[in-house]
Amino acid sequence: MTEEFHKVRRLPPYVFEEVNKKKAAARARGVDIIDLGMGNPDLPTPSFVVDKLCEAIRDPRTHRYSASKGIAGLRRAQAAYYERRFNVKLNPDTQVVATLGSKEGFANMAQAITAPGDVVLCPNPTYPIHAFGFLMAGGTIRSIPAKPDEDFLRAIDRAVRHSIPKPIAIILNYPSNPTAYEADLDFYREVVKFARENEIMILSDLAYSEIYFDGSPPPSVLEVPGAMDVTVEFTSMSKTFSMPGWRVGFAVGNERLIAALARVKSYLDYGAFTPIQVAATAALNAGDAAVEEVRSVYRHRRDVMVESFGRAGFEVPPPSSTMFAWTLIPERFRYMGSLEFSKLLIEKADVAVAPGIGFGEYGDDYVRIALVENEHRLRQAGRNIKRFLASGNDPVQKASLAGVAR
Repeated sequence: MTEEFHKVRRLPPYVFEEVNKKKAAARARGVDIIDLGMGNPDLPTPSFVVDKLCEAIRDPRTHRYSASKGIAGLRRAQAAYYERRFNVKLNPDTQVVATLGSKEGFANMAQAITAPGDVVLCPNPTYPIHAFGFLMAGGTIRSIPAKPDEDFLRAIDRAVRHSIPKPIAIILNYPSNPTAYEADLDFYREVVKFARENEIMILSDLAYSEIYFDGSPPPSVLEVPGAMDVTVEFTSMSKTFSMPGWRVGFAVGNERLIAALARVKSYLDYGAFTPIQVAATAALNAGDAAVEEVRSVYRHRRDVMVESFGRAGFEVPPPSSTMFAWTLIPERFRYMGSLEFSKLLIEKADVAVAPGIGFGEYGDDYVRIALVENEHRLRQAGRNIKRFLASGNDPVQKASLAGVAR
């Protein structure tokens, strides 16, 4: 039994694991690594949400199996949030399912709707589960541009005309992880029109809807008339309410697709622990001030990071949303690719970032920087990188100089 299992064999190497091993080895030597790699929020969950969890957990009735599609109060709270935030009306009984985070929701939706060989149109670069969920379900991924512009629209049109079989779904992710690209309603209107005309599903990841800084709040594709006919949208409480370990998210939208997801989930889980769902309900119903505070913290961190890294000679475009910056590797290191550059940063600057190749081959000239350390640590990261860039720690340059010396 030495051969890889079929579904495991279909997955590419998990490149983030190489960075994680490098971080772990450095920390074992006592090195203080400033970790800007994983998008793992360091902010505490709002205290009123924790209090509600503690209150609910003392009731022994909440210790029993829960509901895989989410308790009724939580689904109603999510529907109320969509009406308040996007002016989108949802039936909490038929158009809302609570998930164990948006990642689980995406993966199980892929299981629900994918037949072997089905083609799915997926942005590249993008969050890995968008592609891997369908690969594990037996589907085939066709890459399309990540930026929401005319190239994206032309690409999906070409894909429908030239793919055999015809694609079954288009994946959207705006604001985007890792690129922080944003889409507007005009773009969504074009995608919805195309999807309806070609009978293609839209799967929209809106996990960063509330982490925005400089402009109007990001819209939902479900705001477009007719989108409900073809769309399911996924959201998460991980970043919005600093609840990553709680694993609470949602899928909302088209009733047929939601029913398929709910049926698959009913075979696989009993939902999140009921006290967690009760606390999540409280967050959705009364957490607007807490969300604004989270947004303010990330805004300040973004500004500090952009300024500190810029002084170091590592220019970072300021993202207008998400908790990430997506930036080109400094030109003299670009030949290395993002994985080797990320490992070099750990070794020479004590700073960890996420290699862009982990989000797709078209991300290999980039790294993703997560705003998951406080402002003091971000400034320290900038100083470390400045020292590294000024030191001439370039393996090719060193090899060249060594050749001249010989």
